[in-house]
Amino acid sequence: MWIFDSYYKGSVELWGRENGPVKVSAPFPHSFYMHLRDPPAHREMLAALEDLYRVEEGTFRTIFGPLEGYRIFASRKVAEKIEIQTRYSAQLYNVDVRHDQWYMAKHDLFPCGEKDESRFSPDFPIPLTSLQIEVKSAVVKGAERAGGAGGGGARRAEDAEDAEGTGSSPLLPGAEITSIQICRGRKRWLNGPERTVIADLMELIRSYNPDLILFPYADNWVPAMLRKAERYGIEPAFSRSGWFKSMAPKSYWSYGRANHKEGALIPEGRVLIDTARSFVYREGGLKGVLMASRLTGLSPNLTSRFTPGTLISSYEVFEALRRGVAVPFRKSDAESTRRITDLRACDRGGMMFQPQPGIYERVYQIDFTSLYPSIIVKYNLSPESLEHPEVRGFLATVISSLLDLRIETKKRKKTDPEYRGIDSVLKWMLVTCFGYTGYRNAKFGQIQVHERITAISRDLLMDIKELAEDMDFEVLHGIVDCLWIRGGSISNYQRAVEEMTGILTEVDSFDWIAFLPMADGWGSYTRYFGRLDNGEMKARGVAARRGDTPHYVRRMQTDLLALLARAESREELHLLRPEAEEVHRGYRQGLMDARVDLRELAVRRRLSRTCYIRRCAEASALQALKSAGRRPAPGMEVGYVVADARRWEVDLVEEAAEYDARYYEKLLDKAWEEVAFVFGPQTE
Repeated sequence: MWIFDSYYKGSVELWGRENGPVKVSAPFPHSFYMHLRDPPAHREMLAALEDLYRVEEGTFRTIFGPLEGYRIFASRKVAEKIEIQTRYSAQLYNVDVRHDQWYMAKHDLFPCGEKDESRFSPDFPIPLTSLQIEVKSAVVKGAERAGGAGGGGARRAEDAEDAEGTGSSPLLPGAEITSIQICRGRKRWLNGPERTVIADLMELIRSYNPDLILFPYADNWVPAMLRKAERYGIEPAFSRSGWFKSMAPKSYWSYGRANHKEGALIPEGRVLIDTARSFVYREGGLKGVLMASRLTGLSPNLTSRFTPGTLISSYEVFEALRRGVAVPFRKSDAESTRRITDLRACDRGGMMFQPQPGIYERVYQIDFTSLYPSIIVKYNLSPESLEHPEVRGFLATVISSLLDLRIETKKRKKTDPEYRGIDSVLKWMLVTCFGYTGYRNAKFGQIQVHERITAISRDLLMDIKELAEDMDFEVLHGIVDCLWIRGGSISNYQRAVEEMTGILTEVDSFDWIAFLPMADGWGSYTRYFGRLDNGEMKARGVAARRGDTPHYVRRMQTDLLALLARAESREELHLLRPEAEEVHRGYRQGLMDARVDLRELAVRRRLSRTCYIRRCAEASALQALKSAGRRPAPGMEVGYVVADARRWEVDLVEEAAEYDARYYEKLLDKAWEEVAFVFGPQTE
């Protein structure tokens, strides 16, 4: 059975395909493991547990070795009471693992594949029937279009008419759905009054009975459609059984930034992917989502909504369960207090060399392939192997399979674009596996492993820098896992690097590259662009690459970079200056003549809080969200158009009617200045 959905509600429920959709239910009671350092001290508790629940005494495995203990057939609530009773001295395992994941691991099953095939094969069939849905038009009747703080709403109160949104935007409060596009081989339109449109949609879903639904902003539209269907007395059809798994919205901090995850209603027996909001789908497409399911043991409904960090953690948990290794509930080896001198010596992060701003010709960029995961595997880094290096560590073992798969897909995607999605998802999972070694709640992480990885990476970068200099290369720049050099034979150098480090590398050859300056004149570590020897442009850190850059500004800089791609040398770059200036003038004139789609001027930012003391664009956007009837939360992304930068009046993208041309002119000029750096006087 090709499993495409799984969940737990008293028993494990699996949905798969065998000449059609099939549902299998399997009993799998709650249970967890417990180890007590001093069992006689807890005789009364053990006796009470044996009276109330099934308790099996025995041995279970951890990454640090076997432990004597008990398997208790009870729920998480009981485990939490045990923690309190033992003053958190009890070591508990498998308390919070997903039961459907545990069941599949125990029975050698996995999602999105057959039992006898390899989970790590990038070649797998997709037997799912599918349907694409998109809300094309939703009308807000009599909605008050809220402006920014400081009177923006009153400024345009006379314009409050019917506001129309599209499927390219999330749901507007009170929106009436008037047009939906359905695609199953060919496109079909559902138009008319909302009641008719929703009734027709539900009937079509029942008729087609798809396994997979691809739906932009599904996590906004589906709950709204269910409420509307109930109001109209229409039987909903998104779930095959009528049951939905609810995921609550939440805000959280990650790497010093507030993030927000939207809530969702996940239907039973179908895969529903929010194609607009799913990072994994956006990066990897459908095959990327399904590959993540195969690796993690989670349903595609979950892998499409989880972050790469959650996916790598779930992959490690699934691998542990498949190997019969118990998963700790709470970390017992969290970082202890250390002297600042020790921290400075151990926790220094990655190595970087600062470049000299300028344009350089005939430059090579050599990158390690998945450096940090490669270090974990090559140097056998895992919490249990730090003190016992003769033991093959758990992390090194499970990351090795993932790394081999990434190397394979990276090679295949060069000739077959079908593998790009899978490769992208693997790249992000491997990138986050390093961060999770230092995350305090990571199931199999430890800060000393994190520090050891960065220490080795620093040594490796210094080693290949010295090797380059010994081979008469000039080192221009270096950052963590890559080096920019020029001169000499790059093939000989690449071969020498791989022989020295035992880690695969990749090389990009630039006809020319520009390292941009910071405000103080020193070279920026992360802002550069250049022309590769195949004629393509590669850019990092500039406006066209930043997520908060309005599309209009990004489009201008993208056009400029495409123009510069015609130049194969510094001399040819200077000849392109008149054409580049004309592109810049054209975009500025478009602003002044109001020939710009307002949606292209949207600034997209994450709200770091829900209360701002000072007036700023985010504060005005926050007020606009509240006025529109939405509930802002820290980390939520908001798109707004700046109507008056002096008073920081902004309008939500869906409601914007005007813009501050001077504000957007300044953004265009900044993006122009980044590119125009190549036209100024240069020194090497």
